[in-house]
Amino acid sequence: MQAIWFTLISFVFFTGLVAVLTWLATRGEDLKTQKGYFLAGRSLTFPVIAGSLLLTNLSTEQMVGLNGDAFTAGLSVMVWEVVAVVALVAMALFFLPRFLKSGIATVPQLLEIRFDSTTQIICNLIFLIAYMTILLPIILYTGAQGMASILNLPELTGIQNETTLLWLSVWVIGLIGSGYALLGGLRSTAFSDMLNGIGLLVGGFLITFLGLKLIGGDAGFLGGLKTLSTEIPDRLNSIGGPSDPVPFWNIFTGVLIINIFYWCTNQQIIQRTLAASNLSEGQKGVLLTGLLKLLGPIYLVLPGIIAYYVFVVQRGQDVKSVLAYGTLVREVLPWWLTGFFAAVLVGAILSSYNSALNSTCTLFSLGIYKRLWKPQASEIEVVRSGKYFGCLIAVISMVVAPLLAGQDSIFTYLQTMNGIYNIPICAVVIVGLLSKRTPAIAAKIALVGGVVIIALGVLAFPDQVTRVFSGQWHFFGVVFVLLVAIMLFFAYAFPRPTPWVHVDSGEVDLHPWKYVVPCGIALLVLVVLIYAFFADFSVLSESVNVVATPESAEAVVPLQ
Repeated sequence: MQAIWFTLISFVFFTGLVAVLTWLATRGEDLKTQKGYFLAGRSLTFPVIAGSLLLTNLSTEQMVGLNGDAFTAGLSVMVWEVVAVVALVAMALFFLPRFLKSGIATVPQLLEIRFDSTTQIICNLIFLIAYMTILLPIILYTGAQGMASILNLPELTGIQNETTLLWLSVWVIGLIGSGYALLGGLRSTAFSDMLNGIGLLVGGFLITFLGLKLIGGDAGFLGGLKTLSTEIPDRLNSIGGPSDPVPFWNIFTGVLIINIFYWCTNQQIIQRTLAASNLSEGQKGVLLTGLLKLLGPIYLVLPGIIAYYVFVVQRGQDVKSVLAYGTLVREVLPWWLTGFFAAVLVGAILSSYNSALNSTCTLFSLGIYKRLWKPQASEIEVVRSGKYFGCLIAVISMVVAPLLAGQDSIFTYLQTMNGIYNIPICAVVIVGLLSKRTPAIAAKIALVGGVVIIALGVLAFPDQVTRVFSGQWHFFGVVFVLLVAIMLFFAYAFPRPTPWVHVDSGEVDLHPWKYVVPCGIALLVLVVLIYAFFADFSVLSESVNVVATPESAEAVVPLQ
């Protein structure tokens, strides 16, 4: 009983400490203008940008899901962390300078500048529908489930009814996250992300250290590393075989494209970079995120491998992959640190939720309310519309989230549904920036047609897609190439009368960081070296007949 009370008190203390520090740091911010509320007054510096990017990306589907995949398949699932660095380098060198040159607050605004207002509205509606019906409810649901798994909430709270506990957890997370996003704007969201990001790194590394120490015994964590390398060397292979969640060759098709979309054109993520005080700070923040992502496998993959060795190899226990991380946490974490880890985990969940909610408000206010509803609205009215809309969406997401209980393969569902819209948007943004003659009709066809094609493929004909394209990832890659080809055909056959000229809005200082190119190259070299160091290509020649099992059906493949 004493341990439970200590856990609750320490959890409230750490969570409250982040809230108080965030309030003190942001209480004087401008929250009445569009730039102040949605873009933090374009004042974010690189540590805040990096911390916010990192924690917006990380949530329970990463902590639980990626470690669950590592429990099942080993080191090869680090692809989601390591390949993300390639996308981040592309963001720093190519996308961000063009975004800031346009002075935009949302991706749809860029498409309006490049194509026309109808393209902007289509993209806006796609983002809003996806965030409202997919992203926000699933963040809350997976967050509540992850908390229950990792912290054993029934014992901690004394609530044994799973449904009651789920509803309570969802509403607590939702209300706190909504407070950050709606009351404090992007600045408070980003600052709290930075603080929680520090705690997440400390807590994540601590679990890995204690897990290795458990294996190593008297030899310590270094002994644990040696034990893993000698006892289960096949689990430390960076190359995914045919039966792994991400086979090696799939990296170069759908996986790479999804990472490009996520880190370079996903409103939820890039809104932090659009709020950079200048291009140099934005580039430093993005590249620092890339460096931190290279450390991701240490706390997002290695604990899953440790759990496999401890519970399967050593003890012969039957542990489901989705419960592997939570089981390891309860095994190695001292009771007096449980409250701190709970606060860190809730911070990660809140970050993903309040970031998505803030982006939803931004998309609605600037793209729908001011564009279609009330073009003459004042800045105060635009900000107020975002807050009202955010309250509505927050309540809807908190009501819908518990209803997802009982769904099979909830993570696979999230992954599939996100692929429906991210591939078309990514294709349109890239072609729009690179091709000066592509007309607006091509962008509209690619957006609408791409969504329809992918939706039919993954929802109506999934078996056929798997058989023809050898998996969903290759299908995404093929559709991406098809959409690009269609848009380039229109640029050749029905070009714009005059080439598009990218005009500098003058909103942001566009002087680049002088070390951006060498640092970007260094990160790419590190990606190659990491893969090479752990590579065993012999798995690619293995002929594997994959048979669906209950365990494999529960394997999680996080998006990033």
